[in-house]
Amino acid sequence: MTTKRALVLGISGQDGAYLARLLLDKGYVVHGTSRDADQNDFSNLVRLGLRDRITLHSAVPTDFRSVFQAIQSVTPDEIYNLAGQSSVGLSFDEPAETLQSITLGMLNVLETMRVVGGAARIYNACSSDCFGNTDGAAADETTAFRPRSPYGVAKAAAFWAVANYRESYGLYACSGILFNHESPLRPERFVTRKIIAAACRIAAGSGERLSLGNTAIARDWGWAPDYVDAMWRMLQQDEADDYVVATGQSHTLEDFVARAFDAVGLDWHDHVDSDPELMRPADLSRSRGDASKAADVLGWRASMAMPGVVKAMVAAERDPDPVL
Repeated sequence: MTTKRALVLGISGQDGAYLARLLLDKGYVVHGTSRDADQNDFSNLVRLGLRDRITLHSAVPTDFRSVFQAIQSVTPDEIYNLAGQSSVGLSFDEPAETLQSITLGMLNVLETMRVVGGAARIYNACSSDCFGNTDGAAADETTAFRPRSPYGVAKAAAFWAVANYRESYGLYACSGILFNHESPLRPERFVTRKIIAAACRIAAGSGERLSLGNTAIARDWGWAPDYVDAMWRMLQQDEADDYVVATGQSHTLEDFVARAFDAVGLDWHDHVDSDPELMRPADLSRSRGDASKAADVLGWRASMAMPGVVKAMVAAERDPDPVL
């Protein structure tokens, strides 16, 4: 059997690193990109022990020629587009960069494959932020998009570009509408890792206080290694389609904080402050997904929800040689 070749655009992030490990374990030849492969330290790949097993390339998502050359040089069987600005909070400060890197980046992949032809299968990293507020109802593939952030707007635009190229040009292209998924590979600018890291430092005697914005929001948090498995499963189907990936459980950020501090033997009320400046201009009050279609078609189910995710992240934060 011919070994499959995969190209992971944006391989240096959390999802890119876990996806690379999954693909390597399945026998793939894996290539990956970042904006400047010579300057990126690829710390997540290093932490997973994968850096020397992957061929790395430079590719700027918003530059068509750059994306075209990367795809042409690799001639992949599967393309996973995980590139682009990935922070909802940062998208309010950098809306233009967010829209360009996500929307134009996805369009450049699709247009390259339309021009080049070939049978490469394309995965687009979409997001639950496309849905906006659903009044507590679990969102599935039929739920309307009403994004409330520049990040959500960009992801929605990329989703529809994928659907259009699939229908109009016959590309095998699909979107995974992923709800929040976390791991120890998250940088501290993400609130989940910020909470975990601060709780562990405080428990170790740092004396600091943790400042947070709105802790009443609720999210459907899952475990990142589970979610990259869903990505791979989407590209193994006979027909391309879009899937929601979620745990089906929703928890408040306050509950996340409480569990994180409880895991290190502390009461969060004694160490956490509310900072109005950390409030977003617009935010989702509650987010929850219905991944029934992924379960039925892909055979995929989340292995853990928020309580297990917190426990795993705290253990990794406190262990000098964690299993990631």
